[in-house]
Amino acid sequence: MTSLLVIIVLVLLAVALWQLTKIFDLTQVGSSSDDSQVASDNDNNVQGYIMFGFLAFIYIFTIYGLLKWGGLALHTPASEHGLLVDNLMNITWVLIFVVQFITQGLLYWFSFKNRGNKDKKALFFADSNKLEAIWSIIPSVVLACLILYGLYAWNNIMFVDKDEDVIEIELYAQQFKWTARYAGNDNVLGKANVRLIEGINTLGVDMSDPNAQDDIIVSELHIPKGKKIHFKMRSQDVLHSAYMPHFRAQMNCVPGMVTEFAFIPTYTTAEYRELPFMIEKVAHINKLRAEKSTELLAKGGTALDPYTFDYLLLCNKICGASHYNMQMKVVVDSPEDYKKWLSEKTTLAQDIKAAAAAAKPAEGVEKTKDSSVTKDTVKAVIDTAKAVVAKVAMK
Repeated sequence: MTSLLVIIVLVLLAVALWQLTKIFDLTQVGSSSDDSQVASDNDNNVQGYIMFGFLAFIYIFTIYGLLKWGGLALHTPASEHGLLVDNLMNITWVLIFVVQFITQGLLYWFSFKNRGNKDKKALFFADSNKLEAIWSIIPSVVLACLILYGLYAWNNIMFVDKDEDVIEIELYAQQFKWTARYAGNDNVLGKANVRLIEGINTLGVDMSDPNAQDDIIVSELHIPKGKKIHFKMRSQDVLHSAYMPHFRAQMNCVPGMVTEFAFIPTYTTAEYRELPFMIEKVAHINKLRAEKSTELLAKGGTALDPYTFDYLLLCNKICGASHYNMQMKVVVDSPEDYKKWLSEKTTLAQDIKAAAAAAKPAEGVEKTKDSSVTKDTVKAVIDTAKAVVAKVAMK
């Protein structure tokens, strides 16, 4: 690595010396001065038209990209605050594109208009307080409006009133999976600490805490439509990021601390599948999968399963080798279906008791085996001793 850095430094030094020699040549004054390095009017005209060509390329490629891949962007948000986030994003994009089109056009136009010409003399323009005010005040006002709107959106999204009726759910991140913990009937999550992880208590829930007795742990997240869900997030090992794109929700999961996020789902999974844009998108995906399956079958492979849309909880931080596969299925149910689903789940306390009860008979079997082995060993020793004594007596 050191050798590579030395080589790079030497190359850059050689380039710098070469440029210095060119500058030195240009500064020499005399009747035999070399003008071969000075651009002619024709050179300036060519460069000016090339700049216009590059500007056209930027505009054409941008428009082409929007038309070609614009449909791949996220569509209708599935949460209440998602509309606010999308509005903020759309306003920002419109401002960026308008300003970019205007400024880039002016930049290349003035570069062409004021290109080098032997018959023209450059205008010395020191400053203009009016222009300075225009390009300082207008961007400042626009940015201030964006920031204020962003703060308004942030406050509406992030803060949950203490008196608000919410469902408490913990999202627990670890390489490379998600686990959800529901607060149960009391709607209060029990305390937890990684030092308490043992056996099936993989989240380190403090079972001495009364609030933990009705906590429910699942590997598939179910939430009800139209009810605010208050997520509390922890990480066991490294930095993860809980990302639910269709709900416009993302929050980092940091080891050693609890982060929070809340939103209200507005579409059940079944309802979102029936939206026209989603039906079209799923049909397009399955068409591509069918074509790929034909290729795989021709090569003796296995066909791909048809795609069915589901909400997903993803990890949006590169957390290790299997980061790409760290996801959890999210199901938005109707309130009635959600209550039914939750009522069928056993609590962590019940799971721990069941595991302990199942372990006791196994321990008894092991003890019986151990005692029988001990008896057999003692009997074998006694028989051996008797045989030795008999041999000695015969001698």
